[in-house]
Amino acid sequence: MTQPLLKVDRISKRFGGNQAVKETSFHVNKGEILGLIGPNGAGKTTAFNMIAGYLESDTGDVVFEGVSIKGRKPWDICKAGIGRTFQLSKPFGDLSVRENIMVGGFARSADRKRIASRADEVVDFLDMKDVAEMDALDLTAFDRRKLELGRALATEPKLLLMDEVVAGATPSEATEMVELVKKIRDTGVSILIVEHVMHVIMNLSDRVIVLDFGNLIADGNPHEVVNDPDVMKAYFGEKYVQQSA
Repeated sequence: MTQPLLKVDRISKRFGGNQAVKETSFHVNKGEILGLIGPNGAGKTTAFNMIAGYLESDTGDVVFEGVSIKGRKPWDICKAGIGRTFQLSKPFGDLSVRENIMVGGFARSADRKRIASRADEVVDFLDMKDVAEMDALDLTAFDRRKLELGRALATEPKLLLMDEVVAGATPSEATEMVELVKKIRDTGVSILIVEHVMHVIMNLSDRVIVLDFGNLIADGNPHEVVNDPDVMKAYFGEKYVQQSA
């Protein structure tokens, strides 16, 4: 059996009296787009932060390419091959789009020539040539999201964690982002994506997992998962499920 690229094994995180994630296990296969969904407060971002090293899990382990990365610092996990985007894009406002992308490249190399070349590749890939020399703060909200993605791609990840990349996007922008994510996967990058926009997850994911109150309640084909009674209960409540039965 092929070893998964990422294996999350019974991770938990408590904040005071709040058990944000409870002994949750899942995996990401090489070449896969795995969707992570769940209601607000389900523990999705907490799980992301434990994988990326911004939080250390209270229990369990996170294994990447067969090696435990639990307890490692975020920059070391990035160097190992896990990149991520954030819900709120915060570019360096005194730098151009191209220079912002170069910042991501320094996680991988100290060679400025190589970093500049990689930044140009990413600019082309994201179709951002027209704004490459623009101050990042002058970008539209959607282009800022693409820039956030560009900085992550500049780190040359094997696995990319994407957190709500179409939040606030117009329908045409959401469609563009869906195609861009597929294009990234086609380059060989595996993806774990958190998203609230259901049709985006449905159109993107090879497989979907669902968190509710920190518990993993479903794992499978996107169409099967969204029709799972436990998933509908988590999103709409017990009364809705009873009425639909």
